[in-house]
Amino acid sequence: MVKLSVIVPFYNVQQYAPDTLRSLQSNAREDFEFILVDDCSRDGTPEILARAERELPGAVVVRHEQNGGLATARNTGIDRARGEYLTFLDGDDWLAPGYYPRLLAAIEELGCDFLRTDHVQCTARARSVHRVPVGRRNTVLSPREAILPADRSTSVDYAYAWAGIYHRRLVDKGLLHFTDGLRTAEDRPWIWKLHREAESFAAVSLLGVFYRRGVASSLTQIGDVRQLDFIRAFDQVIAETAADREAGVLLPKAVRTYCAIIAHHLGSIERFEPAVAKKLKALSAAALRRMPQDVLDEALDSMDLPRATRLRRLRRRPAPAGAAA
Repeated sequence: MVKLSVIVPFYNVQQYAPDTLRSLQSNAREDFEFILVDDCSRDGTPEILARAERELPGAVVVRHEQNGGLATARNTGIDRARGEYLTFLDGDDWLAPGYYPRLLAAIEELGCDFLRTDHVQCTARARSVHRVPVGRRNTVLSPREAILPADRSTSVDYAYAWAGIYHRRLVDKGLLHFTDGLRTAEDRPWIWKLHREAESFAAVSLLGVFYRRGVASSLTQIGDVRQLDFIRAFDQVIAETAADREAGVLLPKAVRTYCAIIAHHLGSIERFEPAVAKKLKALSAAALRRMPQDVLDEALDSMDLPRATRLRRLRRRPAPAGAAA
């Protein structure tokens, strides 16, 4: 029986994939499988993965004929996974030796639907520890109750899929798949769905994932139109939260987060291509007008003056006919 399925999408990461695969080797166990999804790479990544399939115990390589993006690649892995538990890793990140056995032991001891962990962020030679914004550790908690408060960073703001482990019953309930085709912010609707609909979770102070920031090929570093998928992602968060039985309680958090992300992108708009920057403004203005206006008013009133002023100005901007995310 497969105990743990590790899903690792790869796309044009020949420079980093060997480190990732070596770290998986140092986490291999006879009841672990590693589903390596090649999302139609066009560099040397396929050859590296072919070698890994021969050398890494439990490795299975799945190849996409067309590039579908991270969300779609993860879904491919979920559909192929046989493990009682599932987890994720990105193809340019790496793990500490023996991390997965410790992670598995932690969730088995607690018996919850999913577990969230801290991680190490790596930017060039700099290292910094990032913690799950959950105060109580090693205690089974209600995922729904960890969404709030609206004006503080909470577990739904720590959306990294690879910073945790998930029981198969979440797959069976339809809670672990990502929204197909989202090129960025794919973790946001996913983490909100988990916290609204799963029954139990916990946070543990376990370090072992090393998250590589500043990779030139990473979508977070590229200012093209794919970045604007955050609009579709947060529109989904708002729509699904509005349909929730506690919409009145949860929507202020969803709306405030959406506003903060829009303000963040506007604050660094110079990194976008000119046509994309123009589209960002138009789509963001339309998104603000789609939000529940009373909730939006409260969110803007609670934000600092520079961000609130920028968003109010954008809200009044006429949207071009036919603008859509």
